[in-house]
Amino acid sequence: MSAHGPTTPVRGAPCWVSLMARDLEAAQEFYAAVLGWRFRPASLGEEFSVAIADGAPVAGIGALAQSFQVAVAWTSYFAVEDADDTAGRIRERGATVAVGPLKLGPGRAALAADRDGATFGFWEGQTLAWSVGQGSAPARLELRTRDAFEAAIFYAEIFDWASEKPGGCDVTYEHDQVIVHDGTHTVATLRGGGVEAAPDPRVRPRWHVHFPVHDIEKVTAVAVAAGGTVTPVTPTADGGGRQAVIRDPDGGLFTVTAPI
Repeated sequence: MSAHGPTTPVRGAPCWVSLMARDLEAAQEFYAAVLGWRFRPASLGEEFSVAIADGAPVAGIGALAQSFQVAVAWTSYFAVEDADDTAGRIRERGATVAVGPLKLGPGRAALAADRDGATFGFWEGQTLAWSVGQGSAPARLELRTRDAFEAAIFYAEIFDWASEKPGGCDVTYEHDQVIVHDGTHTVATLRGGGVEAAPDPRVRPRWHVHFPVHDIEKVTAVAVAAGGTVTPVTPTADGGGRQAVIRDPDGGLFTVTAPI
């Protein structure tokens, strides 16, 4: 088995990020130009591909079925042992399971939204060797929501964060953020704030995917030239870098971060 072959992910930890695009080929061209990704076929079928950077899997891109009237968006997936049990927990807590769980390639997947409307996915089964903040994977995943503590309780209850079960994720509170650890490093952060008052409609509860880049000015310029839109470059929340939010031509939002 290769270093990037199938593995059993940490329960409750992010295990993949995926974009569902209107046009798979056009999306591949945009992300290849902006982030330098290459693509290979995925095991899920011809309408899916895996993005590769530095020889390692980064993310997935799939083509939206014409019958799915949903917005183009990057979605963070979390590993679960039993997709049906997770779906039941979500519904019991007043949130929504929008799609699935469905058999998808070697596993089962579902899409859901938390009580504030932030969309996320969950996956039962093996995944590619991949972890936030390591190698070519996203630098971090960040939930921006109204109440980080309330959101942390919700996700802890459905993903067994900070439970007594071995092998899951722990949660700590640092610098006004909820930090999720998989036992070795940080895999997600949850930040609160008055997002409902923001004039920008894109600033609403959502999971943000941060992709690492070296030259943020070059990346944002290429994104604009390729048909995307870009917010001004700003410091990251921890002050250790700079970031910009990019909207791809289909409307998919993601963040690029670079060290200072």
